[in-house]
Amino acid sequence: MPVPFKLPKFYPILDTSVLSQRSCAVLTAAEALLDAGVKILQYRHKENWTQVEFDEAEKISRLCEKTGVLFVINDRADYARLLRVALHVGQDDLPPVAARMVISDEVMGFSTHNRRQLTRADEEPVEYLSLGPIFETNSKLRPDPVVGVDGLLELRRITAKPLVAIGGIKFENALEVLAAGADSVAVISGVLPEKCDRKSLRRRAEEWVQQLA
Repeated sequence: MPVPFKLPKFYPILDTSVLSQRSCAVLTAAEALLDAGVKILQYRHKENWTQVEFDEAEKISRLCEKTGVLFVINDRADYARLLRVALHVGQDDLPPVAARMVISDEVMGFSTHNRRQLTRADEEPVEYLSLGPIFETNSKLRPDPVVGVDGLLELRRITAKPLVAIGGIKFENALEVLAAGADSVAVISGVLPEKCDRKSLRRRAEEWVQQLA
């Protein structure tokens, strides 16, 4: 009998746009997070991929492989297969059934934003699901309606699959989100310190890891 997939409680996301706005190098952020002991790391690039992004993702995938960290990339099943890494797809990306034909048995996650999507997603060939935004967020240009902690508590009953909560989650409210039924909390801006250097990033990530241990 296969071992059920288990998500780390802390799920940091390297959003290239957010990091660029903060003048923080993606590779520097990745190294800091890995130094802090994270167990999963996602590379999120929502614009067109170029050789620069592919090379960047490849370097991070090698670092993750060395440290035994699950590396996830957004949207691109073809690149996930080339790099032999996990994939996360959204509602507007390649459907999970089609993506599974590309990446075969690699780990895959799927984003949902409401009851209907989560119900349908529970039947998809994916290892885990995400739900959000839990709180208001600035990481998307056109965010979906806020789910809220009460909404998370109610919708959690729909699926037995590991569930990542995402959207506006901060250090101060992360434990509340986990208590509402999330298996993991995805964090983008919330892991970035005011001074975005490697030392400060590592210290901030260590705080997250220790709080959610």
